[in-house]
Amino acid sequence: MSAPRLQVRGLVRRFGGLVAVNNVSFDIRPGEILGLIGPNGSGKSTVMKLVMGIVRPHAGTVAVDGVEMQGWPSHRIARAGVGLVFQHSRPLPRQTVLEHIKLALLPDRLLHLIADPSVDSKARAIAERVGLGPVLDRRPGTLAFADLRRMEVAKAVARDPGVVLVDEPFAGLTSGEVADFSRLIDDFRREGRAVLLVDHNVKSVAALVDRVYAMYLGERLAEGTADEVMRDEQVRRVYLGGSLEAAARAPVEATAAPLLRVDGVGVHYGKAQALQNVSLEIREREFVSVVGLNGAGKTTLFNAISGLVPYSGTITYDGEPLAGRSAAAIVRHGIVQCPETRELFGDLTVAENLEIAGLHLAKADRQAQFDWLFDLFPILQSRRGQNAGTLSGGEQQMLAIARCLMTRPRLLLLDEPTLGLAPVILELLSRALERLRQTTQLTVLLAEQNVTFALPHADRVYVLEHARIVWQGDPARFADEAGKDYL
Repeated sequence: MSAPRLQVRGLVRRFGGLVAVNNVSFDIRPGEILGLIGPNGSGKSTVMKLVMGIVRPHAGTVAVDGVEMQGWPSHRIARAGVGLVFQHSRPLPRQTVLEHIKLALLPDRLLHLIADPSVDSKARAIAERVGLGPVLDRRPGTLAFADLRRMEVAKAVARDPGVVLVDEPFAGLTSGEVADFSRLIDDFRREGRAVLLVDHNVKSVAALVDRVYAMYLGERLAEGTADEVMRDEQVRRVYLGGSLEAAARAPVEATAAPLLRVDGVGVHYGKAQALQNVSLEIREREFVSVVGLNGAGKTTLFNAISGLVPYSGTITYDGEPLAGRSAAAIVRHGIVQCPETRELFGDLTVAENLEIAGLHLAKADRQAQFDWLFDLFPILQSRRGQNAGTLSGGEQQMLAIARCLMTRPRLLLLDEPTLGLAPVILELLSRALERLRQTTQLTVLLAEQNVTFALPHADRVYVLEHARIVWQGDPARFADEAGKDYL
């Protein structure tokens, strides 16, 4: 076995009272790809920034080819043989692709400012290798999103680094482009580089890497081959939430006209494709779950329905198109989104947050809604005079849902309500959601990574993977038909 090219030992990083990375250790040898996976907030990006010197560790060491580099500035680490493929491209708008690569090849010492005569030929060779040959003379604004990502790869490998850090290479790419980028990263292995790969696309990571290091809440959760980690019960619990079960309820009439219909919807953020030809429907009083891993496009779908992002395709609600309506008009029409970020007024009390949401109601109706919500979430009754910013995470999530319900929506878009919450809070939320499902006329579209939470409340399920719907059906069929391949 060759000596590790990248060696990480006991990394710790805190941000105030939050321990973002705690005692993380791993090795990557020449010609090896290590996949770093975990849900949002698990610490993956922080580990990559610690290795690259973008942030400094509070404890632990980072060594490249036996030389400890923790605490070094980023440019010195890059010069010592570490390359970073950034997730977000920030190119120089007036320079061509060839000029960007040549800039990456130029010397960075004040005493050595003259470029080697071979820089041009080297830049062209790198461009051909990553698939940029046909666009060498074009500027970034004219490039396809995949070509912008290729340019980041070209810049990262220009100095022939021994260690390559690749951050979210598959985000925003089509399936064919993912395959192309997988081949580029696989080339790093054949060239003897050590690669640290971070991405939310767990399947693409698993198909490419030699080993997987799974993180959760800043710590190591599991490590081994992709098959070993994907079968690990703790990993599956983090991604799925536990065993898969479906709860029974009399089905909504299949002949009923859809309350909401999404047809062929696509969304781009700049040149990155966040949704691709997504279609679904939900009937009055249905509870429909859209499940998918982080980065699949769930929040983007909700933002499109809510009028927060432009989209192609059509979205109709109660038989009328939503295109051209403002977000405020869509809310007045009865569609209310509870965002995963909660967006509470932290300096206002629980009661004040609810009262603002119910200002459109008559005084008697507002009080009746208060009473109903405090019965649904009793903890909010005892916290009604407390500022929202001082509540626990679980209490804030209850308040965020209650504030949406205060508006008396017809359709509630509930985005990742379980994110970062303790099991005891999940149980309280689950009971409240089931009560809504069984006793009200409310229609709910739920977006969740935690399948265990999403399935019991669902009449139907859609699986969103890499910007596309890949499965739909009855929740009772999910475990057999889609659950095994969910990760």
